[in-house]
Amino acid sequence: MKTKAREIMVTNFELISEHAPVELAIYKILHGKVRKTGHKTISLLVVNNYKQMVGVVSMFDILYHLRPDFLNYGIEGDEIMWQGQIEDLINRLEAKSIHEVMSSHVMGASPDDHIIVLLDRMVKHKYRRLPIVENNTPVGIVYISDIYYHLFHK
Repeated sequence: MKTKAREIMVTNFELISEHAPVELAIYKILHGKVRKTGHKTISLLVVNNYKQMVGVVSMFDILYHLRPDFLNYGIEGDEIMWQGQIEDLINRLEAKSIHEVMSSHVMGASPDDHIIVLLDRMVKHKYRRLPIVENNTPVGIVYISDIYYHLFHK
């Protein structure tokens, strides 16, 4: 059985620059790759000019930042309030840079970490994916669905 991150990690993954427009991330996620487990990519690893990982941008991050800021303060909006607003919200979001919407406090793992170490980290922190990094450069991703597949697929 494959037991190390390097043996199960996905190495064909999408990167995006922290300076790229959110519009590009939306496109890449919409047209994401389907892995052999049947799951589609819903996040991108964010890199700086030196190809070092600085964060992750996910479908959740994008949708979170689509909402107006005042909703983060517990203010509710009714249905009538949103009529004719969605297109303007999307246009404003698409014009932002990735660094404005990405998650920057990202936990990663080493290619030599054992599958149970990865699983434990993901379960404890409720992560669905872990970037695999060497010298702060992304070399792969391990998804929770891939761990499940490798543990139970016979």
